[in-house]
Amino acid sequence: MKAQLARLWERGELLRDAVTGNVRFPLRLTLKSPSSADITDRFEAVRAWAAELAATDSVSLEWQEVRHRVQGVQKLPATAWIKTLEEVLTWLGKRREWARFSAQVSATRQTHPALLPWLEKRPLQALALSAEWPRLLAVVTWLVEHPRPGIYLRQVDLPGVHSKFIEAHRSVLAELLDLALPGDAVDLGKTGVGQFAARYGFLEKPARIRFRVLDPANHAVPGSVCPDVTLDAENFSRMEFSARRMFITENETNFLAFPQVRDAMVIFGAGYGWDALARSHWLQNCSIHYWGDIDTHGFGILDQLRGYFGHVESFLMDRETLDAHAPVWGCEDKPLLVDLHRLTPEESTLYDELRDNRIRARLRLEQEHIGFHWLGDRLEQLLQGRRGANPCPWR
Repeated sequence: MKAQLARLWERGELLRDAVTGNVRFPLRLTLKSPSSADITDRFEAVRAWAAELAATDSVSLEWQEVRHRVQGVQKLPATAWIKTLEEVLTWLGKRREWARFSAQVSATRQTHPALLPWLEKRPLQALALSAEWPRLLAVVTWLVEHPRPGIYLRQVDLPGVHSKFIEAHRSVLAELLDLALPGDAVDLGKTGVGQFAARYGFLEKPARIRFRVLDPANHAVPGSVCPDVTLDAENFSRMEFSARRMFITENETNFLAFPQVRDAMVIFGAGYGWDALARSHWLQNCSIHYWGDIDTHGFGILDQLRGYFGHVESFLMDRETLDAHAPVWGCEDKPLLVDLHRLTPEESTLYDELRDNRIRARLRLEQEHIGFHWLGDRLEQLLQGRRGANPCPWR
């Protein structure tokens, strides 16, 4: 019987009643009575069982007479009822939890009744957040009073509430705010905790682009030769830079040690994610060379980059480079298996060989293992063989 009540608690049913007002008690519990064979073979155990039930203060019993061929007429418990919620809470040892949740429901009903459906849906999660609940309600209240605030999370001025608290509870706050805020205060196109700030009108930290000017004759930063510069994406997109060639690499050492090239710059890449760079439409007029790992994800990133800049060429991502560095081959943890549609025929062939394990299982060559003499030779071939923008042949 206690297990039946515990299941009601563990499913949140009892807590849910505090929100809905559902009256569950007195509650009938399933009671498995002794069989005729039990009465015959274990009569004393059956009598002890009935006596123990009868002595249980929190339970009311309904009895029935059973006529037994050996023991004669016996009076046995047939149905058990528990009268009140208070008796259940005592039996389960949940009085304090109930009191905390009831306080949460009361505070929510007074301040933001629109959030009651969330408490009804997630009572156990709400109970786990009981210590933080006043601050969560305070954040909701502040957003209701300041919709689409246009400030950074750090600037929310509430006692006991700091940006780390909001960031740590973004998932819950998103569900609460969606219920409490008017429709025009929520950008439904922004989803996931990563876009929490944008969804509710906070300012986001600007995406930054790190680059090096590779031409020593170009003094983009006065007094500096080939400077290492970081700009927010918006200002980078407005640059008036006379580069005819752009290199992108994912490895910081390769970025820092990339050789000097006339009318060129190199960008420290961002893996999957090119939205910030895509704002820089002036790159459409540059040759762009992407240098990534020779593995399935390296080609996946290249494929994604070409979704923004269709003329991107791969650099040092060919079979010859792979074969020349066999002693430093590595293993790719979780290879990409999808089809890629923006690769050149040569790139597609190598991608398929890697994806299908035709050379070696889960093969990868990380870009940091490629020798700088190889980089220098290939760079010289590139600069001597082609100048200016080069359309990608996959298009």
